Amino acid sequence: MEFLVGSVWAAGFAIGIAAFGCGIGQGLGLNGAMSGISRNPEAAGKIQVNMLIGLALIESLCIYALVVAMILLFVHPAIGPAVAALAGH
Repeated sequence: MEFLVGSVWAAGFAIGIAAFGCGIGQGLGLNGAMSGISRNPEAAGKIQVNMLIGLALIESLCIYALVVAMILLFVHPAIGPAVAALAGH
């Protein structure tokens, strides 16, 4: 049962750190893009396309962390007996 509790804590910690890191990365990316557009408005189209691609890649890192957290929660052998015990069966 301790392994299940540890997995739940690890999953929560992992997704929290990933969301924090993605938020910081997206904020810095938007800051750079807006600074570039304000300095050179003619290049706004190119900057905006590259910014959107970069933001999508940053967001995919958070989704990968979510997948790892779900694996930690649902794919180990202790989950079956733990769910049965919690359900009262």
